[in-house]
Amino acid sequence: MLLTSCALGPDFLRPAAPPIGGYTPERLAPATAASDAPTGQAQHFDSGRDIPQEWWALFRSPALNALIARALVNNPTLQSAIATLRAANQAAYAQEGKFFPSVQANFNPTRQLTAPSLAPVLSSGANPFNLYTAQVLVTYTFDVWGLNRRTVESLEAQAEMQRFQVEAAYLMLAANVAVAAITEASLRGQIEATNELIAINTKMLDILRRQLDAGYANRSDVAAQEAALAQAKATLPPLRKALQQQHDLLAALAGTYPSDGPRETFHLDDLHLPLNLPVSLPSQLIEQRPDVRAAEAQLHAASAQIGVATASMLPSFTINGNAGYMNTVLVGLLSPQNLFWQVAGNVTQTVLDGGALLHELQQAKDTYNAAAWSYRGTVIGAVQNVTDSLRALQNDADTLKAARDFERAAKISFELARQQMQTGNANVLLLLNAQQTYQQATIQVVQARAARLVDSAALFQALGGGWWNRTMPPVEKVLNVGTGRAEPVTGKDKEEGFARGLWPFTHTPD
Repeated sequence: MLLTSCALGPDFLRPAAPPIGGYTPERLAPATAASDAPTGQAQHFDSGRDIPQEWWALFRSPALNALIARALVNNPTLQSAIATLRAANQAAYAQEGKFFPSVQANFNPTRQLTAPSLAPVLSSGANPFNLYTAQVLVTYTFDVWGLNRRTVESLEAQAEMQRFQVEAAYLMLAANVAVAAITEASLRGQIEATNELIAINTKMLDILRRQLDAGYANRSDVAAQEAALAQAKATLPPLRKALQQQHDLLAALAGTYPSDGPRETFHLDDLHLPLNLPVSLPSQLIEQRPDVRAAEAQLHAASAQIGVATASMLPSFTINGNAGYMNTVLVGLLSPQNLFWQVAGNVTQTVLDGGALLHELQQAKDTYNAAAWSYRGTVIGAVQNVTDSLRALQNDADTLKAARDFERAAKISFELARQQMQTGNANVLLLLNAQQTYQQATIQVVQARAARLVDSAALFQALGGGWWNRTMPPVEKVLNVGTGRAEPVTGKDKEEGFARGLWPFTHTPD
């Protein structure tokens, strides 16, 4: 039976690659538009180019590199995902133990009194008496139909799914830190631009007040300028609030409290735009995206469960044996005359269960079908993410170019209106309109610069983040909840993780 045994249920087949050759109906432009604004360079799309593991280093910001490095070590969500992965691997290892016999040793000393109405238990007639039993019990269930093999296969697939969920958490954490840092830099730039405009409005108000004192301006002009200055100042508190909250977010992502927030501060001028962007083919994308690989592993686990449900409908074969020694005194317990043994076989077949096993099999098939559709949806979503990022980058470049042209024209208009106002050749309404336009244009440039940086990070995330190029595994820690201290996993536990494939040093997508 062992020689002819097989694993019932379907063997897992990897899903086919998407039947598409590109991300957009039209041919992707080789580069974005360029402008003379900071971070206004053209970005080039390099089809088939590999993604570096530390893609955030392409922004050439030492502060960003340092913050992401700390976050990858200390972030609680990432460490929780790693611990869950280790638990999933242990569940698979535990199930593998069922491939071997279960062996138990037992020692049972008793003192007994037999009722006088019964025949004496011992030939000597002693009553009460002591009885010492030492024995070994062996139980083995033959995996004739592959039930255990399919169960192990399912658990290993679940552990693989969790591994890619760790990779997804790793990628999301790095991307979230990068986006939060860019957003902080954008808010800081908007605050600086607003402060400059407040300074200009304050200076203009002083001029109008002097003209009012000299009789060259009227009180309504001064009041209008005072309102414009107050309106500009009113935009500062929301920006400061958002900046402070963004700084708190960076602290939380780095695994620290807001009071111990990151030391780094970010400015747009310190963040450089990646100029050469990789674009993986859709057939590569399904190998690179952690969420797609996790969905594939989930599909594999569901496939194996069909075999488990099928094997559960067939007979199970078990052999039991026990051998040992029994005596009324402990001395001489292991003598040959005290030996006993027993071997028994057992075959169990469910005859009537109200159709429960049939419904469980159908449930497994339906679960597999649901996982297949879930995988398809994940792939479509992954392709959509990349397509959206590519289109966003192209439009971001056009937006920055238009915003820069708008800012340049608005600045000229504002300077002319201010000069005319100072010489008395223009009214205050013209100046206020020019001020508002210039303020809007300046902030739009800051926002457009930040959008190019954010969407560059989004593209790296959408393409999978280069996890397959990692040369060292993430730092694993154990948290002592009593003291609040976290210590790295080292020694035997770490070596076991490497030996069992928990963290390969290098891994190329299949």
